[in-house]
Formats: sequence, C-alpha cells, structure tokens
Amino acid sequence: MPQLNNYFATTAKGMELILADELEQIGALQVKPAAGGVYFEGELEMALRVCLWSRLANRVLVPLARYAAQTPEQLYAGALKIDWSKHFDVSNTFAIDASIRRSKINHSRYAEQVIKDAIVDQFKEATDERPNVQREQPDIRINAYINEDKVTLSLDLSGDSLHRRHYRTESVEAPLKENLAAAILIRAGWPKIAAEGGALYDPMCGSGTFLTEAAMMAGDIAPGLLREYFGFQAWKHFNPTIWQRLIKEAEYRREKGLHNIPPITGSDISIKHAGIAKANIKAAHLADVIKATSLPLTKVAPDPSWKPGLFIVNPPYGERLGDIKQLKPLYQEIGSILKARFNGWQASVFTGNVELAFNVSLKSHKSYQLFNGAIACKVFNFSVTPERHFEGQHASQQQHIGDNLKKALLPTPGDWSDGATMLANRLRKNIKKLSPWVKKNNIHCYRLYDADLPEYALAIDVYQGEKKWVHVQEYEAPKTIDEAKSILRLRDALAVMPEVLNIPPQQLSLKIRRRQKGHTQYEKQGTDGGFHEVSEGQAKFLVNFKDYLDTGLFLDHRPIRFWIGEHAGGKQFLNLFAYTGAATVHAALGGATTSTTVDMSKTYLDWAKNNFELNHLNLDKHQLIRANCMEWLDTAVEEQKKYELIFIDPPTFSNSKRMDNVFDIQRDHVELINKAAKLLSKKGTMIFSTNFRKFKLNEASLTHLAVQNISQKTISKDFERNPKIHYCWSLTHR
Repeated sequence: MPQLNNYFATTAKGMELILADELEQIGALQVKPAAGGVYFEGELEMALRVCLWSRLANRVLVPLARYAAQTPEQLYAGALKIDWSKHFDVSNTFAIDASIRRSKINHSRYAEQVIKDAIVDQFKEATDERPNVQREQPDIRINAYINEDKVTLSLDLSGDSLHRRHYRTESVEAPLKENLAAAILIRAGWPKIAAEGGALYDPMCGSGTFLTEAAMMAGDIAPGLLREYFGFQAWKHFNPTIWQRLIKEAEYRREKGLHNIPPITGSDISIKHAGIAKANIKAAHLADVIKATSLPLTKVAPDPSWKPGLFIVNPPYGERLGDIKQLKPLYQEIGSILKARFNGWQASVFTGNVELAFNVSLKSHKSYQLFNGAIACKVFNFSVTPERHFEGQHASQQQHIGDNLKKALLPTPGDWSDGATMLANRLRKNIKKLSPWVKKNNIHCYRLYDADLPEYALAIDVYQGEKKWVHVQEYEAPKTIDEAKSILRLRDALAVMPEVLNIPPQQLSLKIRRRQKGHTQYEKQGTDGGFHEVSEGQAKFLVNFKDYLDTGLFLDHRPIRFWIGEHAGGKQFLNLFAYTGAATVHAALGGATTSTTVDMSKTYLDWAKNNFELNHLNLDKHQLIRANCMEWLDTAVEEQKKYELIFIDPPTFSNSKRMDNVFDIQRDHVELINKAAKLLSKKGTMIFSTNFRKFKLNEASLTHLAVQNISQKTISKDFERNPKIHYCWSLTHR
C-alpha cells in the first residue's frame, strides 16, 4: 500500500478555505483548513503536484518533528533528535526560517541559530564535516514554527514562496502578489466565466498580474511551470522520475489549454506600466493570448466580438480621509464606464476602502474579504445589469447628531458602563496633559484623542471658535469585532463626550465608518452644517464639519504652517496642491510679498478665497489658480517664475476629469520635486510633505538637492502618539 504523508500548505490570511477547495481539486486527501494554511495527506507525488499546480499556496511543508521547548537547550535537543542525514547530505547547503508566536523563546534569528547549530553539530559528529548555510535558494530549506512553546520543524518543499511564478521581470509600485491575484479571480468567478468563453478586461492592469493569472487559469497552465528552483530537488526522498512525469503532463495540458483561452485584455493609463505588463506577459509565454495597451480609463470599452465576461480592477484606495475625497471620482468613473459600456458583464472591484467601492453605484451581490499584506480588503462582485444600478446619495449621509443622541437614549453618567467610565477618564487625562500646551501656544484646534484605547477607535478633534466644536471620526472596526459591541461602544462615546467636554450634543460632529444593511454602507452624521470660524495663531479659517470628508484644516500640519508663517517674511511663496489655502494665509500674514496658490478643485479654491478675505489679504498680491499642478509647473518653468519658499503637500493619489493621468505620489514625487526645484530661487527652501504611510523618498534621484528629513520636528504634542501621521522634508539647492 502506498505510503501517505502529512503536509501543510501555507497561504495568506483569508485564503485558507479557497486553498482547501483547490487542494481537493488537485486530489489531496484529508484536507483540513487551519489558521494560515491547510493540512492535507498524500503520497510524495501529491506534494510535488501541489508545488507545481497550486495557485494559492505560499509553501508546502513536510512536518519532521513536533516537541515542546521553552529554552534554547530544549530547542537544540529537539532538533538534534532528527536524523538530518536521512534528508540531505553534508555537501548540500541549507537555511532555516523561523516564526514565533507567544513563546518564551521570542527571537526568530536566535531560534534559527540554535537549530542551525544542532544540525551542523550532528553532521560534524558523524562526518567531521559541516554543511554550509546559504540564505538565498539553499538546497534544503527548513521551517521552524514555534507557537506557545511548541515547536514544529518542517522541510520546505517549495524552497521559495510559490507565489513567485518567475514571469515577473519588472514591477510597478505595490503590485499584487500572484497568489492574491489568483484568489481574487477565483472569488470573482473567473474559472466558470472563462470555461463559458467570456472575455476578461482589466482597465488598470499595472504589471499585468490579473491578466497573466487569468490566462494561466483559463489555459490550464501550471503556475509553477516556469520555476527552475524548488526546495525538494536535493531532498533524499525526492523522485526525479515522478517530477519529470508531472512536468510533461503539465506541458501537455498547457499546449492543449492555450487554445481554450478567451480574449484577455488589459490597459493602463501609464505607458510605462503597460510596457511592464507586456514584458511580464512575454516572460510567461502568453503574448499570443493576452493584449496589453496604454489607454486612459475614459476610453476603455469591450470589443464588440467578445462574449460578455469579467471586468476586474484593483484601483488605488488611499490611506486617509483626504484620499477618499481625491479618489471618489475615479470609482465613480469606473461605475459610469461599467453601466455605459459593459452591460451584461460581471465586474469585480478589489479595494481596501469600502466607502470608495460604494461610489461605483452598483449593487454588489457578493463580497469576500482578503488581505493585501496587512490591509484588510474586499472583493466586491457586481452583475452589470440595469436592475443592479443605483444612484445613491454620498455614502456618508447627513443627520442631526443631537436628534440621534436623543433617539439613542444614551446613558447618564451614573449609568455609564465600565468602558464608558474608562473613556471619560482618558479624555480627562488628555485634557489635563494638553491644556498647558494649548494655552501657552495659543492653540485653538487640536487632536484630543486618537484611538488611545483600542476598544474606542476614534479620532477626537477640538475646534474652538465662536463655540467649541468637537469633530469625531470613527475608525472602522475589524471584522473580528462584534458589530453589536462596536455599536454599544460608540453609544458609550456619544454619551461621554458632551459631558466631559462640556458641550451640547449639537456641537458634536460624528463621521461614522460602519457596515450597514441596504445601500447605505456608511453613514456620516453631523451638525446642522455650514461654515464656522476658528483661529490658528494669528490666522482665521473657515471649517465645515458636515459637507466634506475633511474639515478644511489638516491639524497635523499646524507646525508646518506656523514655520511657513515665521519664515515667509519678504519672500515670494508658492503653495501647490493647496487645498483650502491655509498655508498661504500663514505665509501672507507672516509677511510674504506675494503668493501663488494652486489647486485643481474649484470648491477648495473658493474656500481658500473665503479664507483670504476672512484674513483681509490683498487678492492682487495673493493669486489663486485653478490648474493641474504638474501641468502648471511646466508653464511656470517656461515663464521662468521664481519663488523663495515653496510648500508641496500632494494627495497620495489624484484622479480628475481635468487630468489626463492619475497622480501617484510614490511614482511621481521625483518628477514633481524636480519641476518645483526649477522654480526655487538659489537660496530658497522647498517643504515637501505627504501623509502616505508607506512613502519612500527617492533621494538617489534628488542628489542635486540638499534633502533634510524634518518629520519629527513637524509633529506637535497632540500627534505624538502617531509619529507617522505625515512625513516632511526640507529641500534646498546644493
């Protein structure tokens, strides 16, 4: 009777169930999903087949030993009990990967060293030689998983993660992993659509991952067929004959399946991205069956000869409320194109922001949660038919918070829960801590609380004007948090804040991120709306708590605005991506001789003009320009304009009907800074800021400028708990 072995296939969080389905389809036995992967049984051939054919797994592990270890000595002793010579020779290279959770041994590198010592010592004792460690593509890779002081040592048959298909010759910024793209396609129903001859279109194809994975699925192409390296090739139990048979079978299936691939097409507004996609598709030997081109989103349309199939897209989804404002038109455009040109198709939108997905204005019939790294995302599936259209209001609805508080019958202080009392105490503690700083520095608008207590995931900002206003944003609770508990905690907070902050409920504005039944995915509740005057240093500003996702004043940038006001005297000031012009107001009040304020939004420029008039600025000296900042810079360079102080605070992403391209801060910041530097006077200073948490400044491409990271200096006391709220650099000519 053939010998069955136990295996464990690892995968990303959220993909365990579909991996289990895939393993059953491949032919694995005793399939059992678990956290982080799936257990299965089979002969050696089955493990090799999974390495070759799994589109969803990261690694395939063969458990060798399980034992308890609370000390390095116990970890060493357990590793020493395995006869490693039964698995590889002393001439083979090896590496160890350790991961640890909730254990007394808590350093993965140290654990790897201890296990390595046990293996080396065993070979040294037996052969008087020692095997060499090689981190990259070793002959043998050993996986150590230590959870609650229990150790599992396994042989990693995959060697490198199986998501690396080896067709990706070049990448765009933050590409989807290949197995995540495959999971999205499966959740989108692509295998069934492809089998029925339906086409696939990706209008933001990036590096072509959706296109390539879709073609391999439709064409019955093994995802591991291009890989030359696996972790089992030097394993003593490996059978090359079985492997060659599996390879020949896969090659035969590929040759046959290529004829069954329906039309698969992708486009991207970026010529560079489309070129990368083409190169990757060519490397996958699929150039004859996939078409990729450079095309603006507005021109996307299916070929009349195609059978309706799957429209799939992974649009940007930003990281802060301001990004939602910038990206909303992009999602609306996607919805408009679907309804106008892709009637009868299925559509899938993969996004990390549910509120943005609402702007597609189609009723989703199914959604699935997957994780892009640590970011919880969703696959929204839509049937593009007239009955699924809706023209909803903005996802954030407006209501009187005072009315809601009355309806909610919120508890009085004597009836507060323990959690409510805890929140009240924290707010009082924060008030006591910040009050001296607020008074000393003449601060009127500041962040009082920012999810200090994990149970109460709120950002609470105080705005002092003719009245004290409190602006509250609720962070969306993880799916693991019970919805009912989350609602009760919000009610706690609503009861506590007016009492502790000494305001009537009508002066509390709340923006809620909460899953809803029906079409209203999100709800924004607020005051009776309109603009309110507040002060910041010597400046006055209009803020709005109801009508926009942001209030008109980014509080985390207060130190930057103060610095600009202090250094603008006698200088010409330029403010790009100016929003409501707050930085310009500080510059003008600080003595700037002239200023130029550029933004693409008429709404925000009108708001900026009102701020200027509120501060009695001379509009002849302080110019407001509505323009695409990148295009305006080109014109300004041609006109040889010069500025002694420049402030740039671009959005993470920006898409507008007034733009031909999508602006991406990570991709485009070097071009942006270089253009602005041409306007910077010889002894001038440029301040560049971004709220994109994953942003990396490409200093290697800015060597002609002196670059100084001033982020820490621009974080004020009320934002100390969140030092990554923004990044900031000072740039000057060398």
